[in-house]
Amino acid sequence: MSNVIALIPARSGSKGVPHKNVRKLGGRPLIEWSIQACLKSRLIDRVVVSTDSQEYADLAMALGAEAPFLRPTEISGDRATDFDFVVHALDWFAGHGGEPELLVHVRPTTPYRVPEIIDQAIHMFRNQTKATALRSVQEMSESAYKTFEIASSGQLKPLGAVSTALDFANNARQQFPVTYQANGYVDVLSSRFVRKNGLIHGDYVMPFVTPNVVEVDTEEDFVLLEFLLGRNPEIAQTLFT
Repeated sequence: MSNVIALIPARSGSKGVPHKNVRKLGGRPLIEWSIQACLKSRLIDRVVVSTDSQEYADLAMALGAEAPFLRPTEISGDRATDFDFVVHALDWFAGHGGEPELLVHVRPTTPYRVPEIIDQAIHMFRNQTKATALRSVQEMSESAYKTFEIASSGQLKPLGAVSTALDFANNARQQFPVTYQANGYVDVLSSRFVRKNGLIHGDYVMPFVTPNVVEVDTEEDFVLLEFLLGRNPEIAQTLFT
């Protein structure tokens, strides 16, 4: 049984950017960036891709990962949850040698990673006893306390507030708490916790603050990532040399 398995989700039905998981970035399929980062990790024992596409599975295997199962259609659509594909993978592992101690959830849509940072996350989670999971985050450029939503009556109001008064949001950002957003760099999950609680993260999630990264959701994100790669070729050298 492998103690640490990287699990890379790569469904084929993306609508915002069709087939984005195999779209070329820097001349390489997007998914290859995540596979290679996991293959270069010192603490990951196996790299497994969870996909609903045989074409994607064949590509993943050609790139050095495993794709020992195909994800069912019913948990591969727009409304499928992370919990769905995690439990599906655990069920397969349980019937084929045993479940791992840890699952390292690595999203292909966050391509620029450093393998040593993945290892730091695994090491940090392993060397504690309270956390139910670990999730990577990055500091937001603007505190979420300064953001707005639109009230049902049509005017702006502070996010989550009852009042629609906005003047306090003009205060300097240093007067607000620092807030963070999840960024898809790396999550570390406990198989035991998932099975016992029917949850993947739980209520004591360890924050793992990473450098700011760009995630792929739109065509413009691909343009930005190509630009960043052109300015910083060492991003690719870290993974592919």
